[in-house]
Amino acid sequence: MSYPHELMAADPHDRAALHRTDDAWLDERWADPGSRVLVVSGTRIRPVGGRIDWVAPAEAPEGLRVLLGEWDGRAWFAVVTDAGLSRQGEGWVPLRGLLPSLADDALAYAPLVFHALGLAEWLFVTRFCPRCAGDLEPRKSGHELVCTRCGKAQFPRTDPAVIMVVTHGEPGSDDERCLLGRQSVWPEGRFSTLAGFCEPGESLEDAVRREVLEETGVHVGEVDYFGNQPWPLPASLMVGFTARATTTEIQVDHDELEDARWFTRREMREQAEAGSLVLPGGVSISRSLVEHWYGGPLPGHW
Repeated sequence: MSYPHELMAADPHDRAALHRTDDAWLDERWADPGSRVLVVSGTRIRPVGGRIDWVAPAEAPEGLRVLLGEWDGRAWFAVVTDAGLSRQGEGWVPLRGLLPSLADDALAYAPLVFHALGLAEWLFVTRFCPRCAGDLEPRKSGHELVCTRCGKAQFPRTDPAVIMVVTHGEPGSDDERCLLGRQSVWPEGRFSTLAGFCEPGESLEDAVRREVLEETGVHVGEVDYFGNQPWPLPASLMVGFTARATTTEIQVDHDELEDARWFTRREMREQAEAGSLVLPGGVSISRSLVEHWYGGPLPGHW
């Protein structure tokens, strides 16, 4: 069985890291009208007709030229400008607003778009050297920032986050249940798998157990790796797990979650078909975790 989140990384680009400092190679690829460029204003891009808009290098505005790599026989770049460009016109959206576009024919571009916007977000928030507050100068086609005062280099950071489907009962039985939660800011009926960030000095498996206990009061024993998904919202790697609960009583923290519930497969299917249970979108690893436990596709999504 293939899972929805795997589609977003089915055909990743060659990041061509060895060419990030090769000025001659970069100039040659930039001069090629077949190369493609994603224009990013601050951390936003502007889809055209509901699709990701890639332009030729000659059509790109001035800005920081970022090499994304090679894919489908072409070189791919991003040009990152300041946020002023997006304030001059309508239609500029952040990554979360792009997800509906990535769910259709633009899905193949997802690794390139995530790469571009992940770097843009890092460049946007990393303005000064954390050691001496000096100015930072971009290097390696936007993949490194070096302090002009003390020389310390800064690199893009990715925060590991765990996301898990928690189950209880005999695996595969009619009585087996899956634990889902919802935040108060979500529309009525929306539920998802639990998730949270890994803390310093903590294994990913222990992060699963801690987050589930903190948010729902449920204790978890066995934890198994499922898969992962880049999630630059703004800079995360979602690491998916399946987890077996050793207790079932729910005590919601009312901080992270408003509600949490156990669902049997029958309850999940019936409520999803009725629209009273709205599950995560098809491109998310959360959806993959739920459908992995359920055993097949389910109707409806965010």
